[in-house]
Amino acid sequence: MSSPLAEFLAAKLAYEIDVLDVAQGMKMGDLTVVDTRKLASWEHGHIVGAVHVPVSALDVPLPGGLPIDTPLVVYGWGPGCNGATRTAAVLVTKGYSVREMIGGLEYWVRSGLTIETESGLSAKDADPLVSAEH
Repeated sequence: MSSPLAEFLAAKLAYEIDVLDVAQGMKMGDLTVVDTRKLASWEHGHIVGAVHVPVSALDVPLPGGLPIDTPLVVYGWGPGCNGATRTAAVLVTKGYSVREMIGGLEYWVRSGLTIETESGLSAKDADPLVSAEH
């Protein structure tokens, strides 16, 4: 018999995805990554290949390039940002399959993964406290 806690934890694991799993899913073409931050933050740096859909854009029709048949992974700045959760809540009501990348862009960068800026592509050395895999 399943307990409420076990059900909660199973649901949490089904909804959240970590940065290394997102990176792998992007390589496999299994998902679409959605950056939910403001335009200034997007321009400062974002995940290569991400689609920019800030929370403020959800009041209007979504961009035509957002596939309804591919799982979406939303992200915000980091653990202290809930914009990705707000965006996910709206996207789910529109029929999208959505997961949230835990740690946001902060942990993507701290894991040594590549971002795109106005200057081009860049990656920092992985923070050993965050990503022992790199």
